[in-house]
Amino acid sequence: MKFGRSFRQTALRASCRSLLLSSCLLIAVAMFVAPPDRAQTADSAGASPLVSVAVNGSTKFSSDQIAAASGLQPGSKVTRDDIQAGANRLAQLGPFTGVQYRFSALGPGVKVEYQVSDAPEVAVEFDSFPWFTDDELIAAVKTSVPLFDGRVPARGAILDEIGAAVENLLAAHGVHEHVSHTLSVAGVSGSQVQVFSVEGGLNVSAITFSDSLANSNHAVMDRASDLVGNPFSRSSVELFELEQVRPVYLEHGFLRVQFGTPNAQLAGTAQDAPAAKVTVLAPVDRGPIYNWSGVTWKGNYAIPADALDDLIKLNTGDVADGMKIQAGLDGVRDLYSRRGFLDVKVDTTPKFDDAAKNVSYSVSIDEGPQFHMGNLILTGLSLDGEKRIRAAWKIPAGSVFDKTAYEDFVDVGVKNAFAGLPYRYEKIGRFLQENAQESKVDVMLDFQ
Repeated sequence: MKFGRSFRQTALRASCRSLLLSSCLLIAVAMFVAPPDRAQTADSAGASPLVSVAVNGSTKFSSDQIAAASGLQPGSKVTRDDIQAGANRLAQLGPFTGVQYRFSALGPGVKVEYQVSDAPEVAVEFDSFPWFTDDELIAAVKTSVPLFDGRVPARGAILDEIGAAVENLLAAHGVHEHVSHTLSVAGVSGSQVQVFSVEGGLNVSAITFSDSLANSNHAVMDRASDLVGNPFSRSSVELFELEQVRPVYLEHGFLRVQFGTPNAQLAGTAQDAPAAKVTVLAPVDRGPIYNWSGVTWKGNYAIPADALDDLIKLNTGDVADGMKIQAGLDGVRDLYSRRGFLDVKVDTTPKFDDAAKNVSYSVSIDEGPQFHMGNLILTGLSLDGEKRIRAAWKIPAGSVFDKTAYEDFVDVGVKNAFAGLPYRYEKIGRFLQENAQESKVDVMLDFQ
């Protein structure tokens, strides 16, 4: 029996020389075997019958599911280029990384084996589809895209396949719109999410919250016009909840308020578009009201605890106004920056006592170095203009650098220095150049 050459290629055609010797030896035993009269390898111009395709390495999908996605069909004839093309398809699809393959002869045919690794995945959000529930959308996508399991990679051709599946579902119900996808950040969690949206869509006619506090708050209702009259978008509703509704609950001590998935209810059928309207029900779980029981500080060597306590305008037993707590913690960072600690880190950990309905905070501070004023570097000014700016500058060289004074000068002080004079500039480029070894910071202002 004759033995043809053995082959192993990655989707990127990486050289075996870059792998460990043991890996090279393992792959080297994968032979393409042919009968004496028909010695033919996948290197040659001819094609061989494909006996089987197997895939290893994925913990999410079966070998058969991935093999089908490669585009290779057992029983058809394939060349080495066809096998490589299958690896490329899997690599470009998105759910897999590090796609590799090897093949061997099985009688007169070829047996192909792909090795893959599962790619990181993110959650999926169907943003603007009031015609269907999420379950209906997911079921339709799974029918058309077998490798969709409810989560998706950050990029890859599978995202376009999902969009096409949703477009087909819409078209079957008389809605002809394009579906796009965008990698975004989800609300308070800050986690990544792949958002699918329809271009166009139906307008919101009303929004109602499941909790009376949101419905009765005048500021929330006044800002509802941000949503009403505009195309329905779940992410827009969630952003509204984050920016407009959540602060109301925090002010009242509902520190663990939760917002459920906005429920879009369609008035009319898909065929009524664009006259059809959407009403939105936004679920709110307010949770308990918490009272304030104080804060403990750690790492605050430059500023005493009582000075930091004064920044949080709450007394023990007060309703734990979350907005005051946040403002106080922001004030801590601001106080440090005014005293030259430009790289201060403030880490906060709330501690909830659900039995007593109290909350306390543990705050750890990494002050970092204290910076002093170095050089003031100005560009884009005439000699007279530079002279005026230097005369108006408020932070003497060598003194503790006050970041607030610096920001106030750029926003207001510069205008005052040129008051009544015909100086023209559109913007000021600003940059702080820190020198940690000398504990100095240079201020660079570029007048443009």
